[in-house]
Amino acid sequence: MSGSSSPRAWWARRPPAAGAAVLATGVLSVGLHLVGYEVLSRVALALAGAAWVALGADFAVRLVRQRERWWAEARTPDGLTAVAATTVLGTRVSALGWQTLAWALLALSAVLWPLLLAGVARQVLRHVAGHRERRMPGDVFLCCVATQGLAVLAATLGRAEATTWPAYTALALFWLGLVLYVPMLVLFDWRQVAQGAGDQWVAGGALAISALAGARLITADRAEYLWNADDRGVLRVLTVGLLVLSLCWYGALLAAEVLWPRPRYDTRRWATVFPMGMTAVAMLAVARAVRVPGLRGPGEVLLWVAVGAWLAVAVAALATTRAFAGSTDSGPSGPSGGTGRG
Repeated sequence: MSGSSSPRAWWARRPPAAGAAVLATGVLSVGLHLVGYEVLSRVALALAGAAWVALGADFAVRLVRQRERWWAEARTPDGLTAVAATTVLGTRVSALGWQTLAWALLALSAVLWPLLLAGVARQVLRHVAGHRERRMPGDVFLCCVATQGLAVLAATLGRAEATTWPAYTALALFWLGLVLYVPMLVLFDWRQVAQGAGDQWVAGGALAISALAGARLITADRAEYLWNADDRGVLRVLTVGLLVLSLCWYGALLAAEVLWPRPRYDTRRWATVFPMGMTAVAMLAVARAVRVPGLRGPGEVLLWVAVGAWLAVAVAALATTRAFAGSTDSGPSGPSGGTGRG
């Protein structure tokens, strides 16, 4: 195989979980903006945007040319990273004042969300019916993540343009996301905490993005009377509770990484970076929403930890890609080169 075909061969082997790289990078862009590192934030946004365009184009090409494969991948929980990543990008571009683009990304996400969620629901039901004693990995929580991503973007746009209906829609999605979390928690294979390849972190990331959605709902009540005192009280208590639970997951999963190290690279490691970054972003947003400035310092610390994790995973991904390219260049007798999941 020629060197020029190696990148195409690597791209063809790319699993749906690769969309988590866009999600993780977009979350870091949001976090860096919140702490004032605008240049780094825009660099991360550019990287996430370029990857989103590439994956989106491939998404469309597969729908036309490889429809069976497209449906097979779309029905997996990892397919929902398309929705989650799009909403995160929309949230970031809204902060830049690009509201038209943010609305377009919300519309695209809203179209994809029921289609992909229905496919995942059917697969989950078949899994439960066919394997009653088996549980599912952490990517199943992407059902909640995608739903809460829509809530975050809708609430953000509602505040940016002082419009009520996106905030009310966001509130409904917020509650739906919490409802979806419960059956996913029941289905989750708890052995993944010690054995998972990276996506077990999404169990905590789903709560973190739920806390972010709650924070955005609280701050959406800027120019319009959206919530009464009781509503605001419930939102505050629930948002803080979700943040605390996400931090508990963070601590438990980090301890498991120390006790049971898994140093080998896997594409699903991007699903580790996303919850780390989202927990930091949620803490920063909650600090502002509930007026507890003491949360900002720990939030910044967690953000830089997530940046370090992003760099480590990016380096490992590049090394795996180069190893794969070297193995294809050398032919059947060449080195095996990495996990084949990069």
